[in-house]
Amino acid sequence: MSSVPILSIANLSRIVLTDNGPKAIVNEVSSDFHTGRIYSILGPSGAGKSSLLRLLNRLDEPTSGEVKFDGKDYRTLPPGKVRCSIGYLFQIPYLFPGTMSDNVRYARPGMTDKEICELLTLATIKSDRCHESVDKLSVGERQRVALARLLATNPKVILLDEPTSALDPTYTELIEKAIKHVVDVRSTCVIMVSHNPEQALRMGGECLLLVNGAIVESGPVERVVNDPSSELGRKYKNRELS
Repeated sequence: MSSVPILSIANLSRIVLTDNGPKAIVNEVSSDFHTGRIYSILGPSGAGKSSLLRLLNRLDEPTSGEVKFDGKDYRTLPPGKVRCSIGYLFQIPYLFPGTMSDNVRYARPGMTDKEICELLTLATIKSDRCHESVDKLSVGERQRVALARLLATNPKVILLDEPTSALDPTYTELIEKAIKHVVDVRSTCVIMVSHNPEQALRMGGECLLLVNGAIVESGPVERVVNDPSSELGRKYKNRELS
């Protein structure tokens, strides 16, 4: 793991207007993220998990604070470059009509069939299926094709917004396996929002626990989930936060 973070956020906030006035849905969040590591973002509903993730590649704009990618303020970079380098995999995968190969090639035209099949294999899709139509794929298979398509842009950071929430246990296991495989092979940084502490434990690595838009616990996932030091962390562990 490099000592220099690939992504660094400092005092990051996003304030939105509600019927009750301004509300900080992300509140003064600071953290560093390194290559070759998995980071889980946990917290109760409405904690700001997905809102934080959207700030990390400028799907939303921060109200205040700073995001540095590879040492540079990401606002000095073209948004398209930011979103290729910091890829985002959504909760529900969307594929274009055609084959699995067509979908991966869409992200980087000019790829050879061999290169595409290698990416699909990396996402745990068998290489002999590359030219199958996406029409009849299950949600779990579609999610893995979407992951392969994202990998075609060679992202240094992958953002995952509850990528297995719509999947059964078998496909959840396959997606988790694919993500860990990508981290091992490419030394990519993965930042994953999850509603499930057990999933965070399976993924390993580091963890941020958000409550009301702010970090209340951070560190190795085993400690954050099993031995939190803050009162809010203990309430989350004991399922006292909805």
